[in-house]
Amino acid sequence: MAVGLSTRFLIALLSLVRAFGVWAAFYGCSDSFVGPQFLEGFTLEAIKDPTHGRVNYVDAATAQKLNLTYATEDRFIARADSTTVLDPDGLGRNSFRMQSKREYGNGVMVFNINHIPEGCGTWPAVWSYSEPWPTKGEIDVVEGVNNQPYSQGTLHTLPICNMTEKRWQKGSTINTNCDYSVNFNAGCGVAYSSRRSFGPGFNANGGGWYAVERTDEFIKIWFWDRDDVFVPPEVRFGADFIVTDFWGKPEAFFPNTMCDIEELFGDHNIIINLTFCGDWAGNAYLGSGCPVQLTNSTSIATCEDYVNNNPEAFENAYFDFSWVKVYA
Repeated sequence: MAVGLSTRFLIALLSLVRAFGVWAAFYGCSDSFVGPQFLEGFTLEAIKDPTHGRVNYVDAATAQKLNLTYATEDRFIARADSTTVLDPDGLGRNSFRMQSKREYGNGVMVFNINHIPEGCGTWPAVWSYSEPWPTKGEIDVVEGVNNQPYSQGTLHTLPICNMTEKRWQKGSTINTNCDYSVNFNAGCGVAYSSRRSFGPGFNANGGGWYAVERTDEFIKIWFWDRDDVFVPPEVRFGADFIVTDFWGKPEAFFPNTMCDIEELFGDHNIIINLTFCGDWAGNAYLGSGCPVQLTNSTSIATCEDYVNNNPEAFENAYFDFSWVKVYA
């Protein structure tokens, strides 16, 4: 009933907007993933981690056998192994990298997430791109490492794509150059404003919604936590139609002022993955308040040491999705 009410509300609102001669960004749902549909609409990629993580991405059969992925009627879980002590000379921790079978261009993606992987050494992400990287750009919607409280939204592109430091967004600008070939591929990142946007804070509050809108003129990313009274009703209920004009200030705003979005971004696959250590989490590990001493030793532990020897630390290293919806 709630979905129907919100949909009728949106149709009425759109009619009112058009009656006054105002254009609105109106989208209809083109794809929806709920429960078992994740296993039907995504491929698990057993590939070498391009970010050099301490991870072993497994295929779908292995993930289901090890209970790393499973679905109920209205939930989907994807997790890493949390029982195995690793051989330091062997493979990394078993985990998942999921890629949507379909590619998507301009439009809106909404992610209703109840839980994000947490823990020292973790590096979870929800993002989009397509091969050959980075010729069609990359959009990171949910990303962070080592229990940091703030998620980040980032673009990675070919030259030339730049952002101004101050623009119409809630989040804080980290970098302004989106070019993958500079700043060690940091991209043009924005730290979200809410301490509930990532890690333990996000999970303790029951999760929330992320949304990304992509047009030729801009890319916007929003976040609403589970208790946010301002979450749009069509987002809260996963309506069949959405009107983004009324969603307010985004967490991250990337305009085409100094970046040819139409030229630098192609159709994308959605990626959901969890790696460990690697180029970001590994390099940030010692400065993240994570354990730095090996058991019964005075040696300094690396991120890889921690991931190898503490499987129980990754019991909460899982994604829990209610749904993902794509609008065009």
